Amino acid sequence: MIDFYCERTDPGLLAEPFNALTNLAFLIAAWRAWVLVRDCNALTTGIRVLIALLISIAIGSTLYHTFATAWARLLDLVPILLFQFCYLWLYSRRLMGFGIGTALGSMVGLFAAIQVAQQFSRVLNGSLIYAPALIVLIGLGLHHCRQKKRGQFLLLAATGIFTISLFFRTIDRAICPFFPLGTHFVWHLLNGIVLYLSMRAVLINRTNSFEVKQTGVC
Repeated sequence: MIDFYCERTDPGLLAEPFNALTNLAFLIAAWRAWVLVRDCNALTTGIRVLIALLISIAIGSTLYHTFATAWARLLDLVPILLFQFCYLWLYSRRLMGFGIGTALGSMVGLFAAIQVAQQFSRVLNGSLIYAPALIVLIGLGLHHCRQKKRGQFLLLAATGIFTISLFFRTIDRAICPFFPLGTHFVWHLLNGIVLYLSMRAVLINRTNSFEVKQTGVC
């Protein structure tokens, strides 16, 4: 059994109910992204992959917080990593206009940064491994804002929320004596918002049709 979280006090499948149930946030993010895809007529292979990975993140994390085993942890981590790489590829190619070589180089840079961060996997309750993702999000957010893309501040908002979510992930075990549920479930809830905002930033810039519909702006 892997016991990294405050909420888990025994090896049972239902030992982390809040950590497991709050993975619904990722399914909601995937659903809202799909609604936006439909309304903006922005369905592409890349978008399909990102939405599939959002669903995979929800499933993998639920399995991890239920079974708490090494194989479940792998199913938790892999979709998260794949989403980061695929999102960076899609954003850099479609919204930044990078060539294939430059986009691949940015992905290699992200991979290298993640490998370095993995060497400090116990620092800040394991949250340091997400530092590369935060740095990338800051960079994309600044680009999105400066280039005045549609939804100009979406990625900067996502960056702020992601920073807050990292704080709650970091203090999970430290707060255990005072709050037995821990705070890891807040990480899930906030990251659902982060992923939706990130998807929205891409989707509303994927179409030439800039029109207001009942569900929002495309």
